[in-house]
Parts: sequence; structure tokens; C-alpha cells
Amino acid sequence: MILSGITFAAAGTLPGFVYAAAATPRRLVFIIQRGAADGLATVAPTGDPAFAAARRTLADETARGAKLDTMFTLHPALATTAGLYSCQQAHFAQAVATAYRDRSHFDGQNMLEGGGSRPYGRSDGWVGRLLTLLPTAERDAIAIAPAVPLALRGPVQVGTYAASRLPQADGDLIARLSVLYAEDPLLHPLWDSAVRTQELAGDIGGNNGRNGADLGKLAASLMLPADGARVMMVETGGWDTHSGQRGRLNAQLRGLDQLIGALQSGLGPAWNDTLVIVATEFGRTVEVNGTGGTDHGTASTAMLLGGNLALGGKVSADWPGLTPAGRLDGRDLRPTRSLESVIAAAVAHHYALDPKRVMTTLYPDD
Repeated sequence: MILSGITFAAAGTLPGFVYAAAATPRRLVFIIQRGAADGLATVAPTGDPAFAAARRTLADETARGAKLDTMFTLHPALATTAGLYSCQQAHFAQAVATAYRDRSHFDGQNMLEGGGSRPYGRSDGWVGRLLTLLPTAERDAIAIAPAVPLALRGPVQVGTYAASRLPQADGDLIARLSVLYAEDPLLHPLWDSAVRTQELAGDIGGNNGRNGADLGKLAASLMLPADGARVMMVETGGWDTHSGQRGRLNAQLRGLDQLIGALQSGLGPAWNDTLVIVATEFGRTVEVNGTGGTDHGTASTAMLLGGNLALGGKVSADWPGLTPAGRLDGRDLRPTRSLESVIAAAVAHHYALDPKRVMTTLYPDD
């Protein structure tokens, strides 16, 4: 059913699990970067001697960024995130990837969300399975998305905040409906809210990053109330930078940074009990292509943010190097750690759950 812009649905069945012992005030936000975000630009390995030569025209974009350690520099568009890092409220896991090794966005996103060992191997998702480990009072979950994403599917009922049909409608139809509803006192504000939500999720880099800030405010408003969501998934798109990457990625990262900043500000003291996970389906090539962009790659960067991180203020990486011999297939950043293990460890620490149980619940096919 649909209630005040929130669609409720349930999907899939799973056997019973042992739940966490007691209710907590903890919150979890999973931000997916659809399109394969460039981890080598986000957390740039400026200390690697091969970096500047491989990245050529893109290498100097990190010059103004915050130095994270002797090896890595954060993209300058992530200024708020850099501040969180200095306060031990951000952690970056570099050279990570799911078990997926091909380069299809659809298959890669399915693996990231489903947590299976192969594309389309599961009909439920890792976040949906996580909910079964939480006390009943802490299972309220919602996605800022037009439909329940695979990551949230499972036996626990979850919600979505968006108009369910907007992504299938073209711009002309949306404009005509906006005119049609303009004078309707009931439908006009609901329609405007739905259109705005779609715009925010689809273009977080728009309006000089303000779309990202508005999306973060919306997310916080849905989570902060006592009866609000405790688990959330936020969909962001636009990360596929095959050409003209420099300006486009700068806008995307600025929007993500403002999303994170607005979420932190909006949650207030609740930020100290919040874990934010930012991840993408795979990374991008080490070398720049002929149109100033990068192509589909393998390993990338995951971000962990919040007020109670196990390794806040650090970059974790078993760095493989960027020389041709160190790359995967001679072209990609070689993954040296599984994204699945990064997510499971962060979730286990956040909820004070047994790490082995979390890993086997979130990723039962591994």
C-alpha cells in the first residue's frame, strides 16, 4: 500500500535467525553509488610512484585534497568528509571489490545488493537479511527509491519513499502531469514532493551539490523521529564517468559530501549511533581513456562514516600498486580484500554482534 509517499512491501522468505539480545538506538544507512564510482580519484594513491603517470590529466585534481596518510589523498570535493576523517568519524577501505569480476553494471549491482556468489543468485539482499538479526523494534527500514531495492528485500516488511512510477515516465509526461495537478490542493504538494525526490536521487551533484544536501536532509528527517526508520538505503546515480570525468566526478563527490554533511547535521546526537556505508558495484580503469574519462574496472573504495567506528581516521588497504604488473588484467586496480568482509565487519562492530554470524547471515553463499 502507499501512505504519504511511502510504499510498503515485503519480499522473500528466510529461515529464522537468533536476534540481537536487546534493542539499541543504532541506525544504519547504506548509500549505493550506481554506475561504478572511481575509487582511485575518491581516495587517490598519490604516494604510489605510478599514479601520476597512469592518471595523467586527472592526477592533479587531488592536489588540493586532504592528505589522509603518506599514501592516500582525499578528493578535494569531499571537504566535509575530510573533517569527519580528522575527527575519527570516517574510514576508507581501498582496493576492495565484491566477488564479481566482469564489468556489467546490472550484474555488478545485483552482486553488491544481493550478496550472493553470482549475479541473480539470490532474491533477497544483505540489508534485508541483516534486519533478521535485529530486535523487532529496530527493524524499521526504508529506501529512498521508487521500489524496494534488492539489498532491502527479505522477510521483514520495508518501505520506500518515492513515487513508484516516475522512473518509467518520460520528461514530457511528468511535465504534463505537473500542469494537471497544479491547481489541485491535495495532489499538487504530493506530486511536487515525488518529483523532487526523484530529482535528488538521480542527480546528487546538481545545483552545486545542493541536491545532495537536500537528499541528506530528507534522509535525516525520516530517521530522526522516535518512530522513524532505523535502517535506510539511499540510491544515487551518475557515477559512470566514461568521458569528461574531471568535472562530472567533482560534482558527484560534492553532492555526496553535502549529503553526508546534511545527514550528520540533521541527525544531531543520533549521529554518534549511526553507521553510514558508501559502496559501488566496481571501480574504474587505472589509465585514462581518450575522452578524459575512465572505463569499467574492478576494485574501488568503500567509505564507512559515523560516530562510533572501529577504525575511524584511517585508510585500510593491502595496496597492490599501479604498475602494469600489479594490475588485474593489466588494466584494473587489483582487489586485495573483499567488500563483503569490510561491510560485515563494520556491521558486526556497529551492532555488537558476533562477526561470524553476521558474515554468514549477510553473505550465506560465501
